[in-house]
Amino acid sequence: MRVSLDGRDLATYPFLKESQQLAGNIADSLPVFLEGVTGKRAASSAADRVIEAVTKPLATDPPLPSSEALSVKIEIASYAIARILVSCAKDRQMIDRLAKYEANRAYRALINEEPEKRVFLYQALGMDITAGGLSVVQYIPLAAHLPEDRWRLVNRTVDRGIVAVSSGEKDELLREQIRVLVRSHLPLPVPERICQLLAAEQGRIQAAVSERMLEEYGVVETGAYPPCISAILQALADGRNLTHSGRFSVTAFLNNIGMDPAQIIRMYGRSPDFDEERTSYQVGHISGRGGTEYTAPSCAWMKTNSLCIRPDRTCDKVQHPLTYYKVKKRRLSSGRPVSHADDFPATGSHDHKESDQGDQVPDSRSDDRRKGDEKYDKRKHADQSGDDIKDPGFHDGTKV
Repeated sequence: MRVSLDGRDLATYPFLKESQQLAGNIADSLPVFLEGVTGKRAASSAADRVIEAVTKPLATDPPLPSSEALSVKIEIASYAIARILVSCAKDRQMIDRLAKYEANRAYRALINEEPEKRVFLYQALGMDITAGGLSVVQYIPLAAHLPEDRWRLVNRTVDRGIVAVSSGEKDELLREQIRVLVRSHLPLPVPERICQLLAAEQGRIQAAVSERMLEEYGVVETGAYPPCISAILQALADGRNLTHSGRFSVTAFLNNIGMDPAQIIRMYGRSPDFDEERTSYQVGHISGRGGTEYTAPSCAWMKTNSLCIRPDRTCDKVQHPLTYYKVKKRRLSSGRPVSHADDFPATGSHDHKESDQGDQVPDSRSDDRRKGDEKYDKRKHADQSGDDIKDPGFHDGTKV
């Protein structure tokens, strides 16, 4: 099917082949383009794009782009430069958020398109949509990353290799296809010169990331640590060696809540085998110096690795140590006394409810019927949940 695409369409869906062909004609040399007036505008817009992805991952309905030729070129270029910016940062979480943001942004526009244009987008992005569904071969890779049970193949109607999907579900699957497309090949192998030309925009992005972390976690509050982290830190203070998993989990946790790497390194000072140079390398690796910043593992991962130690009743209601930290810190910051019940051993049940409903933490598994786009934004990637995370191989020692 051939559909006429105007400039506004190319700007709205900058990942299309037609859009990229236009972007390729913007400048013969990327460095020359970035040093020009138009390139600087595109780079600034690209940084705004990344900041939006980091701070507001579920995009609201995007404003319609201008159909004016220069604006279209800048919009398309900003998409390409945003991919370069996250590649220069070498931040896996930032890359994932940009991919999700771009997919959500396109999805918001897609659902308001005419049927003919939507069918064209399916085909342009490699989705062979039949009258009633999608082939099993195409369906499985897309549905594998969608969180709701309704996407599991056992819950679908399959007839002669075709998985039945509704019209709305086709759009959701296309959104996932866009996310995969945007995420592909990232991080790009960007020359250092290009990254240097974009240093000012990278600094603006990093400032926004730091501000968001401060808003989310605030100043480090040791009294809000979950029991598992407190137990690991106590073992460090006692001069005991930690397992690979213990060192990885506590280092990632402390880095995620904003503790300075130098402070984290000092905490290892009492370890019997402490080597400052090696510890500095390992802490830097986890905190992102090597290009990938690791997220602390989930409660499920901690349990699997025998690191869920002395869980209390707050643990009953959360699924991640970082969630525990935010909940406990909010209580401490409110000035209200923390209930002693929170420090009692966990009951093992998720039916326990706080008397103060303001502190109630709902089990995310009760949200299975939320709207698809809300669920999509809350998807738990391995780097966020920790369920699939790999520790980078610390020195083995006495188990905590």
